[in-house]
Amino acid sequence: MIRLMLVDDHEMVRLGLSSFFSIQEDFELVGEAADGQEGVKLALKKKPDIILMDLVMEVMDGTEATIEIMKEWPEAKIIILTSFIDDEKVYPAMQAGACGYILKTSSATEIARAIRETHNGQNYIEDEVSNILEEKRCEDKKKHLHDRLTSRENEVVQLISKGYTNQDIADELFITLKTVKTHVSNILSKLEVEDRTQVAIYAFRHDIVKNN
Repeated sequence: MIRLMLVDDHEMVRLGLSSFFSIQEDFELVGEAADGQEGVKLALKKKPDIILMDLVMEVMDGTEATIEIMKEWPEAKIIILTSFIDDEKVYPAMQAGACGYILKTSSATEIARAIRETHNGQNYIEDEVSNILEEKRCEDKKKHLHDRLTSRENEVVQLISKGYTNQDIADELFITLKTVKTHVSNILSKLEVEDRTQVAIYAFRHDIVKNN
């Protein structure tokens, strides 16, 4: 038997889901909460197998509630069940520790499947949501590629962005042309770009070019 808890501020949603759960032989609804704060208290008291968590609620939202529950009970399995799919909602909720994300527009069969798969140790994330998370991960990776540059490589990036040739850079930094070429090669690799022009574009897009 999978012991479930539901946290949602819409009474009709709670009624609909509890009715559905009641006809599933392997589901047992052990608690309901109408806001995140109440949900945290009930979750820590009941310790259900699965918590279905809405995101946008009064008093405390679903992401905050997930953080609080995971802080006190790291083993908790929380599935976000919401109408929201934008990355400003999705990413923080998954970072908070939720192991599943499913939309309220999903069929009852899909919701039941998400519950069972999560109970079996899998992460259940709808394809639309998975795509958003992947795009966000790629964005974050791109934002921080330049953190991998050494201080000398950063100097070279600055000069490339100002239009310096390899020989100009060698003269400016008092290093050999061969050393400059090595730095440029490393920069291209670390920033995952193909040429000097793209280095300059990357530098300006990420605001890492110094004016002085």
